[in-house]
Amino acid sequence: MRKKKKKIYKKKGKVVKDLTKNIFRILNEDSSKFFNYKQIASKLKIEDTDGKNQVIKKLAELTATKKIKEVDRGKFQINEDRKYSIGTLDVTSNGNGYFITDDYENDVFIPNINLGKGLHGDVVRAYVYKRKRSNKLEADVVEIIERAKTEFVGVLQKNKNFGFVICDNHKMYADIFISENKMNGAEHGDKVQAKIQDWPENSKNPFGKITTVLGKPGDHNTEMHSILLEYDLPYEFEPEVEKEAQNLPIEITKEEIGKRRDMRKDLTFTIDPKDAKDFDDALSFTKLENGNFEVGIHIADVSHYLQPKTILDDEAYDRATSVYLVDRVVPMLPEMLSNGVCSLRPNEEKLTFSAVFEINQKAQIVNEWFGRTVTYSDQRFAYEEAQDIIENVSLSNNIQPYTMPANISIIDEEYTVTSEVVEATLQLDKLAKILRKKRMKQGAISFDRVEVKFNLDEEANPIGVFFKTSKDANKLIEEFMLLANRKVAEFIGRHKGRPSGKTFIYRVHDEPNEEKLASLENIIGKFGYKIDTTTKESTSESLNQLLNDVHGKAESNMIETLAIRTMSKAVYTTQNIGHYGLAFDYYSHFTSPIRRYPDVMTHRLLQHYLDGGETPKAALYEEKCKHSSHREELASKAERSSIKYMQVKYMQDHKDEVFDGVITGVTEWGIYVEITTNKCEGMVRIRDIKSDYYIFDEEQYAIVGQSTKNMYQLGDDVKVQVKKTDLERKHLDFNLIEE
Repeated sequence: MRKKKKKIYKKKGKVVKDLTKNIFRILNEDSSKFFNYKQIASKLKIEDTDGKNQVIKKLAELTATKKIKEVDRGKFQINEDRKYSIGTLDVTSNGNGYFITDDYENDVFIPNINLGKGLHGDVVRAYVYKRKRSNKLEADVVEIIERAKTEFVGVLQKNKNFGFVICDNHKMYADIFISENKMNGAEHGDKVQAKIQDWPENSKNPFGKITTVLGKPGDHNTEMHSILLEYDLPYEFEPEVEKEAQNLPIEITKEEIGKRRDMRKDLTFTIDPKDAKDFDDALSFTKLENGNFEVGIHIADVSHYLQPKTILDDEAYDRATSVYLVDRVVPMLPEMLSNGVCSLRPNEEKLTFSAVFEINQKAQIVNEWFGRTVTYSDQRFAYEEAQDIIENVSLSNNIQPYTMPANISIIDEEYTVTSEVVEATLQLDKLAKILRKKRMKQGAISFDRVEVKFNLDEEANPIGVFFKTSKDANKLIEEFMLLANRKVAEFIGRHKGRPSGKTFIYRVHDEPNEEKLASLENIIGKFGYKIDTTTKESTSESLNQLLNDVHGKAESNMIETLAIRTMSKAVYTTQNIGHYGLAFDYYSHFTSPIRRYPDVMTHRLLQHYLDGGETPKAALYEEKCKHSSHREELASKAERSSIKYMQVKYMQDHKDEVFDGVITGVTEWGIYVEITTNKCEGMVRIRDIKSDYYIFDEEQYAIVGQSTKNMYQLGDDVKVQVKKTDLERKHLDFNLIEE
């Protein structure tokens, strides 16, 4: 019996799927060759007459639009005369897009009609041309090479036999069609996750299926899970991952201790946020006979438990980072590891990986040592407790035990801190301040931004807003973590003052973008501030001065945000270019392996080299670095989205109040205003300002009334009232209170 030829194309009714894409794929395989419709149909395994007719029709259509050319009667070839480029699609909220490619200096505009079913983030091939009237460049997407994502979160609008998922993501311009048999039990109005399965050429909507029913819009857990899924972040571990974690051998044996430096007798303590559950770093402190200090930075030895090529390690790599939403932590590792065996809890022996330094009174490093250790934490501090000691005790020769007040204590009652721990805290604070001063002098930039935090009730509803600022205790820990990260990177990356050539994981930060610096200079000039961008050193020095000058002022958050936007993104890579923001030539991430996979890789490579291993190939690690940087970016977006959600939820109960705010953004459709007291940002739409007809003035970062010439400009103080809160879209609309 003759085997039937397997068809690789699928049909939706009688329409051949992805015909344009597949024709381009065939013609692009060798642009010097030409094909007739029979050859193309054969390559696509199209045998029926109707399918072949569709090929003929599509070839005529592509020829008419000059996307391909007919080189001889019935013979077609890719049109090399047209300027095709490969790049990434950036779709805007109004449904148009931009084509980002290395072939052109600036992003190229794509009108909605030319998107060719491309979605935000997709890798596409596009034809770039000049518009006849304006001579400006535009692009036309001709092929989707790789989808950035196929799963979207949204609300199901259901009819009798079908429905559409209206996506939360404002950059997703097409609703997803769902047939009755692909609804997975979802009801009208449910928030769901839908996966695109097909996008027929004759349909303006993609076809999909519902993969997850999340719940009702506005429900707290539904919205938090929606945020995670929107950014492809899991919110629970599969049973086999949890099982492997539970089965790990956690006993610290004499044999294992024998392989390590035993530092259990060294005075050791942790300083973390009050609500922390995973303690991945601790400090030890010893006074030496020569007057110097031995300071150990001890990090949970996650790589001892997390072995390569296991289910647990694969899961940690896939996640690459813990995610910190407003009301929860989604950990990189199962709780048994993150909050248990790897957490440096007080009065417990732990396996650690340490950077130990001999430091003199001037905070100069005299000696250094790196390796695996076993430690014992004597004390757990919250930042507030360490800060209380720093503020209320002076460093002297006769330090007494300190009584921690009940209102500061994390156990809600008074307790006594030993004089040894008090002295260690004060000495470490003194050394940290010297280290910080040196770093600033070398050109580090100080972004001490205020963090918005929420007081939540038992059902995770926001009942208050407060701001978290970084104090001496926070900066103490920060400086010693920076020291460990820098010295580990130097130890591997530098040999006799020159690059060692060894493969390693670096955390790098490029110099600021010149165009963005020029834009910042223009904006802050309107507030009377200046920056000097003549040299790398003058740029960092004047940025620090700017941040210092605006601190505590109404425009501070806006200017700090704009200053941060001038900066390049810090990323992971094996190619070291230094860290501009920290003013370090070598920098890595070593201190948080519980919540960052790059730190796990750093530990493994460091031990590999300590054992005398040869340098591995960089390509594999570079791929892992790119993955980690991408996952970090997604986690950061999810965190910001959860804050925005909580701000909108908080403002629902404050609709009748009038707030003081500052204009943080100006666009052709409205002004963005940030409320001074709680940092909630919303939009005043131009059409809602009734006193005049306002037009956007791009040069002045303002909107200007055509009759009154009244101006609302970036940085202006205004009064606003909440007009509308949209939890699903995480959006606030304000009414402007005109005086």
